[in-house]
Parts: sequence; C-alpha cells; structure tokens
Amino acid sequence: MTNQFEARNRPKSNNLRPLIRLLPYLARYKSQVILALLALLVAAATTLVIPVAVRRVLDHGFTAGSTNLMDQYFGAMLAAVAVLAASSSIRFYLVMWLGERIVADVRDGLFRHLTRLTPSFYESQQTGEVVSRLTADTTQIKSAFSSTASVALRNTITFIGALIMMVITSPLLSGLAALAIPAIVLPLVTYGRKVRKLSRQAQDTLAESAAFAQERLAAIATVQANTQEKHVNETFAKATSEAFDAARNRTLARALLTFAVILVSTGAIVVLLWYGAHRVVAGNMSAGLLSQFVLYAVFAASSLGQLSEVWGEIQLAAGAAERISELLDEEPAIASPPSPLKLNKRFDGRIAFDDVSFSYPSRPEMPVLRNITFDVKAGETIAIVGPSGAGKSTVFNLIERFNDPASGTVRIDGENIAQLDLEELRRNIAFVPQDPTIFSGSITGNILFARPDASREQVMQAAHDARVDEFADRMPDKYDTQLGERGVTLSGGQRQRVAIARTILRDAPILLLDEATSALDAESEALIQQALERVTKNRTTLIIAHRLATVRNADRIIVLEAGQIVGQGTHKQLVAKNPLYAKLAKLQFSV
Repeated sequence: MTNQFEARNRPKSNNLRPLIRLLPYLARYKSQVILALLALLVAAATTLVIPVAVRRVLDHGFTAGSTNLMDQYFGAMLAAVAVLAASSSIRFYLVMWLGERIVADVRDGLFRHLTRLTPSFYESQQTGEVVSRLTADTTQIKSAFSSTASVALRNTITFIGALIMMVITSPLLSGLAALAIPAIVLPLVTYGRKVRKLSRQAQDTLAESAAFAQERLAAIATVQANTQEKHVNETFAKATSEAFDAARNRTLARALLTFAVILVSTGAIVVLLWYGAHRVVAGNMSAGLLSQFVLYAVFAASSLGQLSEVWGEIQLAAGAAERISELLDEEPAIASPPSPLKLNKRFDGRIAFDDVSFSYPSRPEMPVLRNITFDVKAGETIAIVGPSGAGKSTVFNLIERFNDPASGTVRIDGENIAQLDLEELRRNIAFVPQDPTIFSGSITGNILFARPDASREQVMQAAHDARVDEFADRMPDKYDTQLGERGVTLSGGQRQRVAIARTILRDAPILLLDEATSALDAESEALIQQALERVTKNRTTLIIAHRLATVRNADRIIVLEAGQIVGQGTHKQLVAKNPLYAKLAKLQFSV
C-alpha cells in the first residue's frame, strides 16, 4: 500500500507552522480565549503563592503562642486552594469548549473545501485516506487547542514563575539549579523533532489502513465472490501492523523524552535538597526558606516534565495539522472566474462545441477528443453513439465543466461556460449517469437531493413519472424505506429509476442521460422511455447510448470514433451513409 500523498513535496517536520496556520479558527473566539487566559493566570499565580504560605508556617507558625498566626496562614492557604479550584474549573471548561468548537469549525471548513475539489482529484486519491484526514486528524488537533494547549501554557507560566521565585528565595541554589537546564532542554529539542516525524508517519499508516478497509468493505460482495477474504485479511493485518509499529516507535520516543527530562529535573532537586539541608544544619538557611525553594524547584521540575509530555502531544497534533494543510492546499482544478458573467434568466439550452480537443492531465499524449465541433439547438434531442473509449462521456464532463478543454470552446446560449458561475451553470443541467449514486437514507430523501425545497407532491409526481412507485409501494415503509449504503437494497434498474426521478424533480433546461436505461428490463425501459419523452419535451437533451433502439428517434445522432466525429444525421441517414453506425445497427437489430 502506498500513501497517496507521498509524491508531494512536504515541508520538513521540524516546526509548528501547520498548527499556526489554524490559529485563525481560534481568533474567532477572542472573548473565550481571553477568559481562559485570565483563569489560567489566576490558577498559576495562586499555585505560586502556596510555597510562601508554607514557609511562613514552618518559620513562624510553630513558635509558642503563635496559634492565631498559624490559623491565619492555614486560612489563607484554604482560600488560595478555593481560588485555584475555581479558576482551574473555569479554565478547563473554556479550553475544552474551544477545542471542540475549533475542531468542528476545521472539519466544516475542510469538508466545504473538499466539496469544491473537482472529481479528477478523487480519481487519483483513496476516499478512505481523505476521510481519515477529515475525521481522525481533525480529532488529533483538538488537543492542541484544548487540554494540551492549556497544560502547556499553565506549565510554561508556572515554570517561569517558579524560576523567578527560586531566584528571589535563594540566588545561590538557583544558580546551581540553572546548571541542569541545558540537560533538560536538549532532549526536548532533539526528541521533539523525532516525535513529530514519527507522529506524521503513524498518522499516514493509520490512514492507509483505514482507506484499504473502507474500499474492501464497500465491495465485500466482490471480495467474497472471488474468495479473497484471506488475502484481504492478510493485507489489512500487515497494514495494521505497520500502523502499530509506527505508533510504537512514536510512543518509545516520547517515553525516552519523558525519562530524560524527569531523571535530570528530579535528580537536580535531590541534589539541591541535599545541599540545602547542609546549609540548614550549618545555620545558613532556615528550614522554611529551604522548603519554599524546594517547592518552587518541584513546581519547575514538574512543569518541565509535563511540558516534555505535552510537547509530544503538540508534535502529534502538528503532524495531523500538516496532513490537513495538504488537503487545504489542494486547489480546485476547475473554479468559477473571479467576475463571472451574470445571467438573469434560465438557460434556453443551446449548446455548442467549437473545435474542442481534450486530453486527461495524466495522459496528455493520448487525446480523448480531437477538434470536435457541433451545435445543439434549444429543445433538440441529440444522441451520441460510438464504441467504448470514443469520448462520449468526456463530452458530458466538459458540458458539466468537470474538465476544461485543452483547446476550443464549449458554449451554452452563446456564452463560454468558462466565464459562467459554476453553481449557476450546473443548476441548469440535470445528469443521469450510467451507474447512478444512491445515498443511504430513504427513497424520498434520495429524490429530494436534486431539489431539497421541493414539496412532497412534487416528489411523488417525479417518482410516478419515473415509475419509482412501481416498486416503492411494495416496500415495508414505502417511500420512507431506508435503502442502505449506496442503495444496496435496490436493483440496478431501481437505482436508475430513482436517479431519473431525481432528474425529473430538478426540472433543468438541459438533460444529460448517460445510458440512463441500461439497467432496465424491456418492460421497465418502455415505461421509462415514455416518461423521458415527456420530460425531454422542450428541453435540450443529450443521450449517450450503446443500445441504438433507445435513440433511433432522436432528432440527430452524432457518431464518435477515437475522439472524432465521423458522422451526424438521423438513424436512417446514418444507416445508409455511415459505415460505423451501420455496423453497430446491424449488430443490434435488422435495419
């Protein structure tokens, strides 16, 4: 299994730039951020007050006759604890709210971006890989903007505050403690980069295994029909093992990082405590002062230890953010122009191809269409026929502007479609593919997908015209029957009828029918043909067909071969004058 994004030039995994790129999402909630920071500062300041109170108790609270003073100190400590608890709970709520809110916004923004990418993008990527970035990776970054960020800020503030108080308490001991700082920082920097790299690798391998599983489970009937369960299981097990190995290596690096930081920081505290104890015995320092210094040293060491763990989490989130950034960096191959032409009316439906040539970007040396020129009048029904690979479906892709011509122009109502707003263009086109997409949900929901604002009566009429009622009325919940993922409970013909009903409901001036009746039996096809005859009336219709019986009554038939038009005319004219069409007709019926 190869990673779909390996071929791209990724930025070096040694900075937090991908996470910084997501900061605009955080900037939307300035008031919550400010309140969370204030609560964080109060909690950190309260924590730093406690050692001072401990020193006062040790040095002054245990002397004879000082019970009231001791009570005051302990009362102050209880008040500090109450403030600490309140500020910590407020901080926890706010930062967790921010994390959940931001990850929801990132997912929403990423999904919106993904829906703008052209179909050609998804032809070269595994959908499971993309979905993994939309779900697992966005979840991973949640910690960076919630608990992890909170812990990192709290411990950073506590560490800096503790260092300042250590210097104020005992400059001598602070100077000795400073000797250990390079030994603590070095592992953070060195292993932090390694953790980031390993985190990215772990996310990639996990996404690959998820993509593989999704693809195979979606085609489980094919897997079982070919008795490939064992092979598929072994492949997935290998992918899972690779994901585990990557996660194990990442965890080992983080564990070593934690070990190094805790060993050095805690060992330094023990040495300082030993040295300070000797100074207390010698009368050069009070026990309370030593306790205060040691508590601050413990705070500083504990903060560094937690920062080492948090740093690993941040690196993990940065790796996930890097993968999300790669998707966000993908630009749609097709987009609306900056200043599209404004059309204040519904299309008439006139279509023109003017010397159009096209090659797919992955195969530029293999033209799919070569200098195609033809016109379709408003309301005319045109059939496009020809052998497989002739370029028929590519004509539809160019009209929908899923692709742009390499040369030449496609026009609708005299306007170059590249100058039109994409949404406006496609809103005026209804398309029934050969293998229609049915979504999980009800029959009604699938028909409504074409026009969510349509009434129930309009849906029922479209379903009747497409003969969906013939099978829907026999289902347990009729039109509310759940169809399962990709409409697995429907036959091929039933799926096509639902797609045709969707097209009828869309009520667009241009219809594109790609083998729209290919999966129907003879009786159903006859019924659908009657429905389509009503629907195509006064609409511009282009039909791709291999079965010539479905298009012999078209106003005109265009014959394609090897990307070129080799004939145009009615059925009778082409049978008489076009060798390719005559051959196709002879194979299918007597002429």
